[in-house]
Amino acid sequence: MKTDYLYKLRNGDELTLRQQIMMVFQLSVPAIMAQLSSIVMQYIDASMVGRLGAVQSASIGLAASTTWLFGGLCMAMVAGFSVQVAQHIGAGDEKTARNIMKMGFLIALGFAVVLGLAGAAISGVLPVWLGGGEDIREGASAYFLVYSLAVPFMQLNHISGGMLQASGNMKLPSMLHILMCGLDVVFNTLLIFPTRQVMGITIPGAGLGVTGAALGTALAQVVVSLTMTYMLLFRSPMLKLRKGEKFCFSKSHFSSCIRISLPVALQEVVMGGAQVMSTTIVSPLGTVSIAANSFAITAESLCYMPGYGIGSAAATMIGQSTGAGRKELTRKLGWLVTLLGMAVMTVSGALMYLLAPWMIGLLSTDPEVVELGTTILRIEAFAEPMYAASIVASGVFRGAGDTLSTSLFNFGSMWLVRLPLAAFLSRRMGLKGVWIAMCFELCVRGLLFLIRLAGKAWQKKSNTKQLQC
Repeated sequence: MKTDYLYKLRNGDELTLRQQIMMVFQLSVPAIMAQLSSIVMQYIDASMVGRLGAVQSASIGLAASTTWLFGGLCMAMVAGFSVQVAQHIGAGDEKTARNIMKMGFLIALGFAVVLGLAGAAISGVLPVWLGGGEDIREGASAYFLVYSLAVPFMQLNHISGGMLQASGNMKLPSMLHILMCGLDVVFNTLLIFPTRQVMGITIPGAGLGVTGAALGTALAQVVVSLTMTYMLLFRSPMLKLRKGEKFCFSKSHFSSCIRISLPVALQEVVMGGAQVMSTTIVSPLGTVSIAANSFAITAESLCYMPGYGIGSAAATMIGQSTGAGRKELTRKLGWLVTLLGMAVMTVSGALMYLLAPWMIGLLSTDPEVVELGTTILRIEAFAEPMYAASIVASGVFRGAGDTLSTSLFNFGSMWLVRLPLAAFLSRRMGLKGVWIAMCFELCVRGLLFLIRLAGKAWQKKSNTKQLQC
């Protein structure tokens, strides 16, 4: 089974270096596929809408920073609960893990409903706040409204996928995310474009443009999130609901979950706010710059999402290892998975540099957008190895329950390095200056995370007390 190595880890068995590497790969590959599929969905939306023109593309690009903020907050609410679930599974206490999972469902889903309603309420004025031109405000507003109404289903996806991954099941979330990509293509094809003839075949379409892109993604999320939730609650060997097993609110476990989640949530606010500020820096540069910036971010995501996949696997391994009390193995796995992430993203960065014109060309047919997007994407390629260090080490720290340091590093590098430098360079170099600032900041951030990893303070003592009701 794929989880044999995790069983050995939880059981206290010795793991050779080869077995550690195999465990990292077995957990990382499905997690990478899941992360890549989410970016492919963004790529699909951007590519399809890009065929409609730069104005429509800029509409999605303007709202992107705020959708990242919302998505990040939703994931932050899940983080503390999934880490605690992993640690209790590592300690062999599956009953408490299930109880924490139920707590996570109630709290995270309630938060998502409130967040979604708040997003819908501000959707009309958000493009104005972000400094978007009148030509893109209507599309951006409609896109964000649909996104906001679908936030509870996105959160279901995060909760169910996070809990399955915490139990060591990386394969199922990966398969369902790939399915979501396929559904996104189908729904987008039907909703973005009007009815048309392709090779003599009539393809029906609603012709909703930007709104259709949002609806297509939302519908794909609904189908997959409900499927994922069913598989967790009724099929997961470790976490499925048990007849007669009552829910008990544990103040101790709730406090531990919030202690882990709160710094992650604050980090997402800080990082999301910084992305919004970055959008306001880019917005005055014009429609071409907004579109090129949005497309380059989407294209770059294909290169750094493997890092996030490896980081997700790291959180599971480190969480279970911490719960099992295997301090030395936890430290070795932390370095092993981080170095693997850096190696993978070094390769992906080199490919991004070489394939930049093609990657942007898939998203837009506008020559100016393609030229500018290619230039800034190649600037960013040099930051990928150190960016990987920050992404994967963050997953390591999260699995150990150390989320405060991660938040502080991200806050300091983003607000004290990237934004001031981007504001300064944008006046002199335009969008290229913004991306030079980004590249420099990511290298600084990666160095901070490696320094932290080299120490021992990140190895926290887990709260794996048995449930007392």
